Amino acid sequence: MRVLYFSRDYTPHDHRFLTSLDESGHEVHFLRLEQQGHRLEDRSLPPSIHQVAWQGGQALFRWRDLPVLLASLRNVLNEVRPDVLHAGPVQTAAFLGALSGFRPLVSMSWGSDLLKGADRSAAMRWITRFTLRNATVMVGDCAAVREKAVLFGLPRERIFTFPWGIDLVRFAPGREDALRTRLGWQNCFVLLSLRSWEPVYGVDVMLRGFARAYRQMEEAGEEQPPLRLLMLGGGSQAGLVHQIIQQHGLQHVVHLGGHVNQESLPAMYRAADLYLSASHSDGSSVSLMEALGSGLPVLVTDIPSNREWVTSGQEGWLFPDGDDAALAGCIVRAVRQPDELADMCRAARVRAEQRADWKKNFQTLLAAYDSAVEMVKRSRGQAR
Repeated sequence: MRVLYFSRDYTPHDHRFLTSLDESGHEVHFLRLEQQGHRLEDRSLPPSIHQVAWQGGQALFRWRDLPVLLASLRNVLNEVRPDVLHAGPVQTAAFLGALSGFRPLVSMSWGSDLLKGADRSAAMRWITRFTLRNATVMVGDCAAVREKAVLFGLPRERIFTFPWGIDLVRFAPGREDALRTRLGWQNCFVLLSLRSWEPVYGVDVMLRGFARAYRQMEEAGEEQPPLRLLMLGGGSQAGLVHQIIQQHGLQHVVHLGGHVNQESLPAMYRAADLYLSASHSDGSSVSLMEALGSGLPVLVTDIPSNREWVTSGQEGWLFPDGDDAALAGCIVRAVRQPDELADMCRAARVRAEQRADWKKNFQTLLAAYDSAVEMVKRSRGQAR
């Protein structure tokens, strides 16, 4: 099968999809909608992937460029003549795919495009509805995304749901002491945050919750391991992040590690004792799955997608969205109950093995392709 894979940018997620598509024997052409200011993925494209030159992919996407991009996309489709157009997120790459009139169109939701972006304005609601109604099938990563697509008019039987999953060999339980030693954190309780510093991910809530927990434990004077926070990534809220750290006097207990390449990422999970995410909205979070696969207990917001992965008290804890006081209480509880954490480590790995195996889950995408091709063949046969 010849596949045109059309994505917004080139990210670690795109690299993984393209690598697996290449290994599955398909002929894959990659179309990139935009290029953001900073590089999101440092690995080259898999060697057999054909990157397509077109009018997009050189700068940020702008709505005023839509007519030029649409004409260029139609030229690409005429030249490549794919069997399947795989396009997402919904309101950008998939919308262009829907406008092109090409079928079969496999629209792929990236989670926040439907859970947050779809309701941003009347225009976004129209774009979302138009795209989904013109998609042959849609691929999503959790039940919350599936149900949102149904609300926008896509029949449930045309939705393929699978959590993207992880490499369970790379992300496996273990202990990494080198980073802790370098930071002088050998005897500390280390919390790990990897979410981007953007409003949707609640990094301000996470930091305030950590500050509360740190202050509570300092004031109690208990003989517990001191709290430390390893905070990776970056984003538009960098100023707010530094402000909160300064305001609460956390400079000596929070390490801002910047962006970490994919090769170094497993060691980050193995250096931590608890994974944190205060995200206000999520699909099946890949970093959450990586934490579970690494046997790392998790403390995440009580939102629908996280409840698909975490039962409070088993793989970790859930706390109410936006409630930094509840988050702090869970952190303190985690430090005080090491035996409970040990059980959670085992439960986390079991959950990942049950549901987060990328190699198994990826087969659902191939099934979606086959279904989309067959649906178009049937509809064309009926039209004759």
